[in-house]
Amino acid sequence: MCTACACGTADSVSAQVETSGGTAYQVSGMTCGHCVSSVSAEIGKVGGVTGVQVDLASGAVTVSGAGFSDEEIRAAVEQAGYALVETSPVGAS
Repeated sequence: MCTACACGTADSVSAQVETSGGTAYQVSGMTCGHCVSSVSAEIGKVGGVTGVQVDLASGAVTVSGAGFSDEEIRAAVEQAGYALVETSPVGAS
């Protein structure tokens, strides 16, 4: 069972939207598919975000788009109930 959100989800999944480049964030506290969905949905609401890719196993979240700030992404992650650990640019593939 998920200990972070108590949703009862046992399977781990990742939500992926194709991105080319973007900014990578490290998010702590995600433990299940529900966690991934919550983080993806909140980040997706940020103006300028065009794609979100979440890797549950590593906690990596890659956000593509333009016109958003790290602070906006941090606020979205916190709104979902998780913590943003670090940020780094991702090169175009």
